[in-house]
Formats: sequence, structure tokens, C-alpha cells
Amino acid sequence: MKAAVWDGSGPTLTIEDIPRPEPKRGEILLKVTACGVCHTDLHVLKSEVKFPAPAVLGHEVSGVVEHIGEGVDNVAIGDRVVCSFIMPCGDCRHCVRGLEDLCEKFFAHNRLNGTLYDGESRLARHDGTPLAMYSMGGLAEYCVVPASDAFKVPDGVGLGEVSILGCSSFTALGAVHNADLELGDRIAVIAAGGVGSSIVQFAVAAGVSQIIAIDVNDDKLKAVAALGATHTINSRDTDAVAAVKALTDGHGVDVAFEALGNPHTFATAMDILDDGGRAVVVGIAPAGSTGQIDLARLVRRKLEIHGSYGAKARSDMPALLRMVSAGIVEPEHIITRRYTLDQVDEAYQALARGEIVGRAIIEMEATP
Repeated sequence: MKAAVWDGSGPTLTIEDIPRPEPKRGEILLKVTACGVCHTDLHVLKSEVKFPAPAVLGHEVSGVVEHIGEGVDNVAIGDRVVCSFIMPCGDCRHCVRGLEDLCEKFFAHNRLNGTLYDGESRLARHDGTPLAMYSMGGLAEYCVVPASDAFKVPDGVGLGEVSILGCSSFTALGAVHNADLELGDRIAVIAAGGVGSSIVQFAVAAGVSQIIAIDVNDDKLKAVAALGATHTINSRDTDAVAAVKALTDGHGVDVAFEALGNPHTFATAMDILDDGGRAVVVGIAPAGSTGQIDLARLVRRKLEIHGSYGAKARSDMPALLRMVSAGIVEPEHIITRRYTLDQVDEAYQALARGEIVGRAIIEMEATP
């Protein structure tokens, strides 16, 4: 099969022919329909996030079940499914208490070593060289996924489009849950990319009264305005803090979502909070990045900082699919570019240059 392989020497991907993987007990083989182009993959390509190489990246995946391993009864061959980037083991101390976004085996095995939970990758070159898997390694024609991370896509819902639910929308939903939004809240979303765009959609559904989007790209700001942002600020030529205060009677917002992963945007998120406000930090920053906090203001103004990484797969992915079926979440409106697998390096180079508005996806072939 064809797969996009990162050899670790630079921020490029090369198409290689590698053996088709086989699922083990509790796993499925997925014929990939589409895979989202995510900034987190880009962090790996640029060595800003430590990950073993050579590797196959790609963690926003949808497709059709091709084969099932022993003990799998939640899906059948031929089912159309979507997967989340956090693949819950289901039995670690965090998973059993409902905190699948902190799954110990996912972080210890997959994120540190690029394997599934028996300590082995399912991918290798023809000469036997193991290929690390970033989540399921979805930038390939086939991938192996734990069956606990496969969710049936309802009839009538486009299979390619829902691939972005697995990280972009999934991460946004987790952020909104962690924000404890209330009706009438004023919020700001800093960075209007794929995750920021999804946060805007969820905030509209949650009934907030004001959604202020902040970015340096007018095309991205125009796109999130169409999704429901009530105000937009281009921070390249406008003082974002002053502009937010002017839009909120001088007070600031109840919740600020930081969706980039940058010390400067983190500082902006803190500076635009009203008293008692909450900053929800979603963006993945390069390893070692730090942010400064005015501790006196943090204490006296009762500010809160929430880290948010993904969501809870087995409850939140079905909820996302229900929202798509109901038209509350419309992933097709966030997808603005489509590439083939042979164009995968072109896609990530465009992402690195900041050219992609919303989300791009890699389509393996025509959607079934």
C-alpha cells in the first residue's frame, strides 16, 4: 500500500510502498477514505514535538472497515467509521474513571514510542524496519485502529468530511466542555484555524452572546464570521486587547480560547479576560514553551487557566456525529482544500506557510 513516510531528517513527507498492516485482537483494519491535515502533525515534521522516526503521521481519519481482529463486536466489515486521535485503551486508571483524554497507555505507548498498546507498531517497511505510528498513522491507504476508537458514521453523512471530527472538532468540543460555557457568555477565540473554527460552531450552538475571533489572516477571519463569529479582529494591525475591551464595555470576555500554542497569544488570552474569567489553552506549543502570568491578578481577579487536550472519545465522538446529523456541526464548511495522497507534502507545506483557511483533507480515493 502507499503511505506518507517521515524520515525525521526534515519537514517533508515521501510516498513509499509498504506492506499492508494486519490488526491484532481488539483492533480493526481500516481502508482510509480521508485524513485531515493538522498542525500537530506539522509540529512533529518540524521536530517541535518529539516523536520517533521513521514514522507515518495522520490522526484525523475516516474510512471503511476492511478486516476485524479477534474479539471485536462493535463494528463489522463494511461499516463506515470515523476515529478520534486519542485512542482510549479503556482499562487504565484514567479511562476507567471516565478521563479518556488522559489515557495513560495512549501517552506512554503511542505519543512517546509510536506504537499501539502491546508496545509494537503495526507498520513497517518491506525490509522489516518499524515505522512509528502517530495515533493510527492515517496518511496511508490502510491503517490499524483499536476497535474502541471506531465510531459508525450515520447514513447520509459524508464520510470524507467527517474525518476532521477526529481532532479538529474533537479538540474543539473538549475545549468547550472544559470552558463550562453558560448562556450569554462573551468569548474570544484566538487563532481561527481548524480548531478555532470548530470552537466558533460549538459556541454558537451553546448560546453565547458574543464571539470575538482574533487572527492575523483576513481570509480566516472572514470564514469564521460566516460560521457565527459576531466580531473579528486582525491582531496584525490592531491592538487586540484594546479592541476586545472596547467590544465588551471595557471589561473583557468570560472565556478566552487560545488555539495556536504560542506564548504571545497565551498572554493575549490572559489580558482579555474579565474578572473571574477562564482561559482555555488548546493549541499545542513547541516543547519547552512557557507563558508568563501576573500572579497577583490571577489571585485577586479569580482567573482560571484550563489545559485542554482532545476530548473523551467514547462519549464525545458519538455526540459529535449526532450533531453532524442534526446540522449543528457542519464539517464540510470548515474544509477548504482537498489533496490526494500523492500531494501530501504539498498540503503540509501550504499549512506551514499559513495558506490553509479552515481545514484541508487528504482523500485517498472517491468517497464510497
